[in-house]
Amino acid sequence: MKQLWTLLLCTLLAAAASAMPPDGHPTLAIGSPAPDFNLQDVSGKTYSLAAFKNAKVLVVVFTCNHCPTAQAYEDRLIKLTSDYKNKGVAVVAINPNDNKALRLDELDFSDLGDSFEDMKVRAREKHFNFPYLYDGETQAVAHRYGPVATPHVFVFDAARKLRYNGRFDDTESPFKTPVTNDARNAIDALLAGKEVPVKTTKIFGCSVKWAEKRDGVARAKAEWAKEPVTVDSIDVKGIQELVKNTGDKLRLINVWATWCGPCTKEFPDFMDMYHMYRDRDFEFISISADNAAKSAQVLKFLQKQGASCKNYQFTLDDKYKLIEAIDTSWQGALPYTLLVEPGGKVVYKMEGAIDPYLLKKTIVNNHLIGKYP
Repeated sequence: MKQLWTLLLCTLLAAAASAMPPDGHPTLAIGSPAPDFNLQDVSGKTYSLAAFKNAKVLVVVFTCNHCPTAQAYEDRLIKLTSDYKNKGVAVVAINPNDNKALRLDELDFSDLGDSFEDMKVRAREKHFNFPYLYDGETQAVAHRYGPVATPHVFVFDAARKLRYNGRFDDTESPFKTPVTNDARNAIDALLAGKEVPVKTTKIFGCSVKWAEKRDGVARAKAEWAKEPVTVDSIDVKGIQELVKNTGDKLRLINVWATWCGPCTKEFPDFMDMYHMYRDRDFEFISISADNAAKSAQVLKFLQKQGASCKNYQFTLDDKYKLIEAIDTSWQGALPYTLLVEPGGKVVYKMEGAIDPYLLKKTIVNNHLIGKYP
């Protein structure tokens, strides 16, 4: 009898382990009632299950801004909402991610993070036709639903019992036609009063950024801080070669100086971009316009910024030669920023302070980088 109980216990534990995602957050089981929520939408309105009480089918999608897979499904989610709007189907999206648990190098396919403010930007630009709710502050709702990755779809019937959980469809790429539309198939079955043909699937996408992953952000910053910071002198010919960009990467060039307030204020934004995109076909190069006597101050500032990128200092007294070498249309005011494709094509230029979001958007939408793998 003892052996039988031991075997039964081991079987139950094994079953529980197989249902438990690697991150330790169990996914809601088929047949479970929909956990209630009370979350704010990007419009400022608060939503709960009661807001969708008249819907025959409720589709809850856990998604986010930064994940390339989630971005690949944004248009399909908009279309699904539109297609089923007059059929009694309600769609709601929830961002489960703790933005403070998101490393900069996990933003390599994005121009936005997963903060509530960033959600507002994405919803406005994409014209979302569904509520986009924020759960990243406490993640209480995500803990009850247990999404594995973004996007993760949960489909509930009129009694708010879970009938499907899994992927949206079988094709991640937004440029390909899916073969199996799992979420739509589940919705159609429920609307027809039939059993859902496939009740669960695996999910492909970015892992949920649970709050316990904040330690990873701190470790990444600590590792980046250990990287060596150097400054080399550069002359007119060297700068002309930089602008020609005979390499194979998208090159961001920023001309700055330690005495320039806007320069030093925006420099951390360039460091963010450097850590976001440097593992892709991207490089950041800084050029100090400080006089040669200021070389120690230049290095000290760059070290404080953790600028392990390529750094130069133009040490010639004639700064007009610097201006002409960078861009003949530049009037000379600092800071000055260029984004140059291989071959020397300038795709972005800004005299004065940058708009960090617009520059990141320009970078990630460039054909050398791209928003999708």
